[in-house]
Amino acid sequence: MQPWKLGNTTFNWGERTYLMGVLNVTPDSFSDGGEFNSLNNAIIQAVTMVNAGVDIIDIGGESTRPGSAAVEQMEELHRVVPAIVAIRQHPEIRHIPISIDTTKAAVARAAVAAGADVINDISGATFDPEMLATIAKLRVPAILMHIRGNPKNMQQLTDYDDLLGEIIGFLQARIDAAVAAGCDRGQISIDPGIGFAKDFEQNLELLRRLTEFKPLDCPMLIGVSRKSFIGHILNQPEAKQRVWGTAAACVAAIANGADILRVHDVAEIRDVAKVADAIYRPDQIRNNRPA
Repeated sequence: MQPWKLGNTTFNWGERTYLMGVLNVTPDSFSDGGEFNSLNNAIIQAVTMVNAGVDIIDIGGESTRPGSAAVEQMEELHRVVPAIVAIRQHPEIRHIPISIDTTKAAVARAAVAAGADVINDISGATFDPEMLATIAKLRVPAILMHIRGNPKNMQQLTDYDDLLGEIIGFLQARIDAAVAAGCDRGQISIDPGIGFAKDFEQNLELLRRLTEFKPLDCPMLIGVSRKSFIGHILNQPEAKQRVWGTAAACVAAIANGADILRVHDVAEIRDVAKVADAIYRPDQIRNNRPA
């Protein structure tokens, strides 16, 4: 897979697991809504994640939790652009790669103009017909996720005849559409969308079978952090108390080929990923063997 060069950072896929830190500048995200929607708090959190070893910060201005409603474009812009600008101006963290978590082409354009490096679209660039052309014009990497419906109704759309086959088929079709629109295939990452239009058992099946996405030949992002299927297993209703359940799911993802983990708890999952990489990635063992 072609490496990604984002600012001064090169993402060499397969060498190690990269961590994407979640920065929700929203009032209503499922586990941290309202905590970082002031600019000062957002910057404090960004600095904390960078100091913990995050590789990329994912900024989102619209909650995509199950049942959530869409946010107007101007409101989303008002939330995300100042945060991106502030990070790019901050001497401690201005170097960190930034992804913009949006399904709107206009928000993607404004975010990249403000300093974002990657577009992370949970709709696989299906919600906005201008998104693929926008990605191609901006010449930035993109992460395309599988979903059915939208966040408001997706959990009513979990009836699959062939779970893996249908998700892989969707992602292949989106890759093909992106390339046809002028996007660089080597700059596309995929996300099977754990928790999006999938029920409890389907989420677990996806984690068990992630290796089946390898023929798509794209870096794979996995987002399990604090999600409800972990809460169900642990009988833990508080999202922030699911960190070690998240850690276990992240190890499974690494063992089965994940390249990027999208997480809230960067410091904890950084340690988890280092150990899992040493176990499951031969290059990591050779290059980081203790003296």
